[in-house]
Amino acid sequence: MKLKHGALSLALFAAIGGAHAADRGGAVERAIDHLREHRAAARVSMRDGFIARDVLVDVDGSEHVRFDRTYAGLPVIGGDVVVHSRHGRYRDASLGQAERIDLSITPTLRADEAIVAAGTEFGSDFAGLPEQRLVVYARGKGRAQLAWQVRLHNAQADMTYIVAANARAARILDRWSNLETAAATGSARTLYSGTVSIGTNTVTGGYELRDVLRGKSYTIDASNSRTSGRIYKDTDNTWGDGTNADPLTVAAEAHYGTAVTWDYYLNIHGRHGIANDGRGAYNRVHYGRTYSNAFWNDGCFCMTYGDGDGVVTGPLVSLDIAGHEMSHGVTSRSAGLIYSGESGGLNEATSDILGTMVEFYANNTRDTPDYLIGEQIFKDNVAGSPPQRALRMMYKPSLDGRSPNCYVSTIGNMDVHYSSGVANHFYYLLAEGSGKKTYSGIDHTSPTCNGATLAGIGRSKAQRIWYRALTVYFTSTTNYAAARVATISAANDLYGATSTEAKAVAAAWTAVGVK
Repeated sequence: MKLKHGALSLALFAAIGGAHAADRGGAVERAIDHLREHRAAARVSMRDGFIARDVLVDVDGSEHVRFDRTYAGLPVIGGDVVVHSRHGRYRDASLGQAERIDLSITPTLRADEAIVAAGTEFGSDFAGLPEQRLVVYARGKGRAQLAWQVRLHNAQADMTYIVAANARAARILDRWSNLETAAATGSARTLYSGTVSIGTNTVTGGYELRDVLRGKSYTIDASNSRTSGRIYKDTDNTWGDGTNADPLTVAAEAHYGTAVTWDYYLNIHGRHGIANDGRGAYNRVHYGRTYSNAFWNDGCFCMTYGDGDGVVTGPLVSLDIAGHEMSHGVTSRSAGLIYSGESGGLNEATSDILGTMVEFYANNTRDTPDYLIGEQIFKDNVAGSPPQRALRMMYKPSLDGRSPNCYVSTIGNMDVHYSSGVANHFYYLLAEGSGKKTYSGIDHTSPTCNGATLAGIGRSKAQRIWYRALTVYFTSTTNYAAARVATISAANDLYGATSTEAKAVAAAWTAVGVK
């Protein structure tokens, strides 16, 4: 559909979650009007187009419409914008693009030259044909540039490279992984959660691991066996024996994690599935051979779990890892935080934060909730007995030997699994405070970077603030400073501009060095 608002055009996706259809349509049209009338604030040029990706309508009438931007028909990396209004009156816009775009869209670098440059970085062992498209790159503080976006992948890696398209020699502007990982391992009639109820489907001859009540999510065999790629089936609807000897044990654990994560997002945030469209994701388990990782892939809309190396780690199917991986999908379908630099750290932190809240939501007696990520997968750990090995420790990130407790200006140069530590620390202090606390038998006393003593506002409020910031205010290029602004705005929306909660958000960011 085209609207006669200067150069602005609109192409609606077929399904946008959140509000009723009539509310969505009206909100999008009003947001387009606001973009036309507030071009400077949204960095709108005469050749920009906008595609509505999501709409949120608050109970007080506030509307938040998320757009992807195009320029002369080309996708704009980092150009996404969220328009905020109330009762038809413009409030402001969330975006990371620094300037209006004004450039030629005729490349001087050929696509094959860009592919060669990307291949030099990735290596020659890629599967299938490279994917490339011409884009406008507007991520960061500088002027936008014409670029080639090149994607290369194989069984171990899936990378996107941004190559300058108007340059004398091929030059890589940016790169990121499309496999958003937990960077570690996890283990599951389940390995870690004991005997639990799971949703299955009746089929001829028995049952299959398909949860028809949760978007028809399902679990398949990803091993190198003769059943690879097939959904798991069973004759008596009893799955696994609690050990690795039965491959159904791990399958059931992953399936359980998917169900709990679905229920968490629905019952706590009103979100119907990862994409908020009622569609379930699927699991691939027993992936690879001694594969010590797990990852979400937005392309297949699925989670993949390795079995660990069998020495240090077991299967990576613990509940917090399952919640972590599916939360990457939520991020992808909302803010779309680019997986590098500070936005990449916030992407990882979002999955740690919301994955941990999934664990608290489940409150499983065999996997008691805490702020350690993936501790279940380490084979030498004794539950409830310190010290515990874990992928990350949110209450004191530096315990892993690599993650910082406090913000530094060079944090964007770190691996995203470690730069996430500052946001994890912020969230713990916001929810729990700096006082002495114990979870799962582990001392969770958390330091502050400024020596302040903080009282937490509780997980119920903290998780709602973070989720609202993610889905309403974060954009693909949000950095730590912008995350502070976004979460304060979210707290203002939920609890009031002078509320204790909004002040606590500001204090918690200050306590980790983000000002």
